[in-house]
Amino acid sequence: MEIDGIISAIFIGIIIGVLGRLVVPGRQRIGLLWTIAVGIVAALIGSALATGIGVDDTKGVDWIEWLIQIGLAAVGVVALDRSKGRR
Repeated sequence: MEIDGIISAIFIGIIIGVLGRLVVPGRQRIGLLWTIAVGIVAALIGSALATGIGVDDTKGVDWIEWLIQIGLAAVGVVALDRSKGRR
């Protein structure tokens, strides 16, 4: 992966993390950096899943890929929030 790909993954990860956090109702006990980290991981895994099922490159906006990524980010935010809440 080249430097522009890494920078775009971070930028998209920030957006995905914030959107994933907005989808989860209530207050989350995780910070902004954890939200960004969850978003980056969700963006990378979501892109891989979208490629695997063949919906990664469609005409126009790749809505299905975005939904997969946001869903994964929401799951990550909930999992991290619950693990932080047990401490």
